[in-house]
Amino acid sequence: MKTSLLLGIHMHQPVDNFDWVIEMGIKTCYEPFFEVMSRYPEFKFSVHCSGWLMERIEMIRPTLYEKIVTLANNGSIEFFSAGYYEPILSVIPSSDRVSQINRLNDSIEERFSQKAQGLWLTERVWESALIPDLNRCGIKYTVMDDYHFQCAGFDSEGLDGYYMSEEGGEPIALFPISQKLRYAIPFLNVESAIRAIKSYNREEDSAAIIFDDAEKFGMWPGTHEWVYEKGWLEKFVQAVLVDEAIETRHYKEYFENHRSRGIAYLPNVSYYEMGEWSLRADDALALEALKQEMGLERYEREGVKFLKGGTWKNFFVKYPESNRLHKRTLELSRAYHAGEGDFELPLHKAQTNDSLWHGVFGGLYLPNLRDNAYTYLIECENIRYGRKKALVSDMNELDGYLKYKSVTSKLIARFDSAHGGQLVELDVRDKCFNYQNTLTRRKEAYHKKLFEAPREKSAPIEEGIDTIHHSSVAVDDALRDAIIYDWYLKNSFVDHISDHNFNAQSFRHCNFYEYGDFANQPFESQMTKDSITFTRGGGIYKNGKVKTSLSKHFTFATDAIHFVFGLESETSSKYTYVMEHNLHFSNYEQVFINNVPLEMIGTLECLNTVEIIDKILKKKIIIKINKPFTLHYFQLQTLSQSEYGFDLSVQGLSMALMFDFETSLTLEGTLEITRV
Repeated sequence: MKTSLLLGIHMHQPVDNFDWVIEMGIKTCYEPFFEVMSRYPEFKFSVHCSGWLMERIEMIRPTLYEKIVTLANNGSIEFFSAGYYEPILSVIPSSDRVSQINRLNDSIEERFSQKAQGLWLTERVWESALIPDLNRCGIKYTVMDDYHFQCAGFDSEGLDGYYMSEEGGEPIALFPISQKLRYAIPFLNVESAIRAIKSYNREEDSAAIIFDDAEKFGMWPGTHEWVYEKGWLEKFVQAVLVDEAIETRHYKEYFENHRSRGIAYLPNVSYYEMGEWSLRADDALALEALKQEMGLERYEREGVKFLKGGTWKNFFVKYPESNRLHKRTLELSRAYHAGEGDFELPLHKAQTNDSLWHGVFGGLYLPNLRDNAYTYLIECENIRYGRKKALVSDMNELDGYLKYKSVTSKLIARFDSAHGGQLVELDVRDKCFNYQNTLTRRKEAYHKKLFEAPREKSAPIEEGIDTIHHSSVAVDDALRDAIIYDWYLKNSFVDHISDHNFNAQSFRHCNFYEYGDFANQPFESQMTKDSITFTRGGGIYKNGKVKTSLSKHFTFATDAIHFVFGLESETSSKYTYVMEHNLHFSNYEQVFINNVPLEMIGTLECLNTVEIIDKILKKKIIIKINKPFTLHYFQLQTLSQSEYGFDLSVQGLSMALMFDFETSLTLEGTLEITRV
């Protein structure tokens, strides 16, 4: 009996990723992969490449693009569709799904003269509600992990063909990707990989199904040497072609010539690791403990059917910064379809998935990816509003509290009454840049590894190389020392009530005394024609509660936000009121505070004005207040995981403006952004 090998690769880079990353991907992975495959045109395989990446390949490496075209013309490649700019399909509106998929369908037909019938499911995030839209786009089958099927109660045996599903009577074929093959190709030696393929020979029409990241073939750590310099890929292709028990096929060919294995209804799920990553840190650790308690053998036999992580959309719960980005794209999608401007292209680019989640890959933790998403969101807003001035409110983040947006010809400012009446977005329209694009330091499950990981890398396995899910990384004390967690969101106009012990170090370590309940609590809000007012009747808590209220009144000029804050308390003690701002920059080495280069941490005293110069965007941010203050600041760093290990990233400039008060305090000031 012959086993049909259905091999597919998925090629993707985030929209507007760094040029050097694209060049590295081409040099280490895409170019050598297709160079090898071009020598064996009889080897059939499938390819999904996100639309933006194919554009870049054609532009900067036309010889590689021509190799791909030639392989397609020779019948070697079957192209799969998806959303053109690689959105998670289940989290964008139906109309946008259809237009994004059709955009890539049209590109595939124009470039390669193929009508795509298969769809790469971005991050394998499945919801059955997608089926009608996939049908509308001419999609007949898609791929997802065998884990998806096991979550629905299927045994691993029998997952060697496709199943049919439906939604409202509209059908779709579902191919289960083999985890065994994902972990074998290209990580095990060729002989072991071939054995893994041939293990799928239960019936005459059995298929060995794999569709996985192309970046595993050269771009992941250690893989370029293994796959190309040591010749793994060429040896693998040769071994498959000479093995009479294996036949390479396209998914289309298998789908049209074989019956389904039956019917399948699958839950809303992605691959296992994604479900784990979407959980809060403590829950992810508890899930891992349950797996260990059950034992690996029992988990793989039966636990996988019942023991699951979260759903992909939990990232919007876990990370408010991700939720803001997502809800902003939904807001703009509604505006586009309501005819408020022709900005479909930047909207589609803003819907790319990369900045919305975090796991082994940096994603949300990479400031440039969030910057890129905001670039296109602001571009949409520029088209939507033109030179109009607006002050509007909405509840698009679904938490029951109003959000407010001020639009002038130069700035867009958004405030959130659910989070302290704080500034959560500050866009300079001419540069399409959000100065409020910061990220809060929070606990992640993998931080535990920093205290358990070996200080030396583990020895290589005998049969091949480690995947990034199993590799060990050397850890130093500097990384461990960087683990600091914030108990409130790092927005601007954050209100603290502390005491004279507040200093730069306690601010950085987030271990200062907090006596108030204003920094992470909701405010009541009211909007007039040209202003927003936030108020909270709260308290100071020291030996009981002392009634304390805070009002925050904002008005808006073309390039400035004017504010008046009023703090009233029944306390008889002295306290320190701290107004916190967190601002984001693209390059902190090119940022100056009061004409001095930024230090990692610092203090400036006896100020009425602080000026921050951004030499990259040639902007000056001026905060001016009617009372003198002491300023403490530090560069806000997060410690995150990536395929290369652990990364320290600067996410913002955190500033604390200190004012002494007893029973009352009134502050009047301006936050202004001008050209340098």
